[in-house]
Amino acid sequence: MKITPVLLGLSLAVAGSIPAAAQDTSTSSIPPVLTITREYVKPYRAGMAHDRTETAFTAAYRKANFPAYYVGLDSLSGRSRALFLTQYASFAEWEKDNKLMEKSPLSTDLERAGLADGDLLDQLDSTVLTYDAELSYHPHADVSHARFYEITVFHVRAGHSKEWQEVSKMYRDLMDQATPSAHWATFDVAYGAEGGSSVSITAIHSMAEIDESQAAFPKVIEAAGGPEGWNKLDELFGAAVDSYRSELFAVNPKQSYVSEDWIKADDFWKAGASRESAAPKPKPAAGGKPGSR
Repeated sequence: MKITPVLLGLSLAVAGSIPAAAQDTSTSSIPPVLTITREYVKPYRAGMAHDRTETAFTAAYRKANFPAYYVGLDSLSGRSRALFLTQYASFAEWEKDNKLMEKSPLSTDLERAGLADGDLLDQLDSTVLTYDAELSYHPHADVSHARFYEITVFHVRAGHSKEWQEVSKMYRDLMDQATPSAHWATFDVAYGAEGGSSVSITAIHSMAEIDESQAAFPKVIEAAGGPEGWNKLDELFGAAVDSYRSELFAVNPKQSYVSEDWIKADDFWKAGASRESAAPKPKPAAGGKPGSR
């Protein structure tokens, strides 16, 4: 097994790490709760077709001035899917937003949007993560100018969490020596996925940063003591982790619901700022509750 910057998911690029907080996009800290909703889109139903149905969600949230924001991502690798990332300061805050939704006309609008969107999907699931400061490296809360996300999921071998902590610290120490400008945030799975998983997220302004990170990688090997030292780190990684997978995603402003501050600061987000929906509006089904974004 050879560890590379992409496989580790710990980008060497100068980038941020996560979407804005649900309630306070100006915060300089990382809110501890992150929800990720995954929509697996049917073949050839992504692109404009999915943009149209997702516009119904963003328009409904903006019309209601709902306080929980999310960033939408489209897959550039792996199976065709869209991710929707929302952060909360606590589980209690998440519950508060859910109760607010139940009492608001927003729930009816979301049910209409869900019926149209569901016709394009093969599968839908959600994962809840909690922030792990010990495994993160200089994370930035403000990633309003990010255009891509690199997400890597590591599954730690049962009984080897201590080794995982140690090898992660060793890698962060190498960053201090080789590329201290690197950033990433790491989260632990709380609900919705296999236990023992860690998720590292790096936000990237331009894909050229991936080229730069690859070009800078020899500095990391040198900081490790050369190929021999790097191979030892590789062995420690293999002893701690039994599987890992990296994927690349593009930020989709049409499928994102972000704060007015983000929209004013960057024209990129105006594509998703409309209060009007372009999606069809079928009659709502009786009963049911819209999925969380």
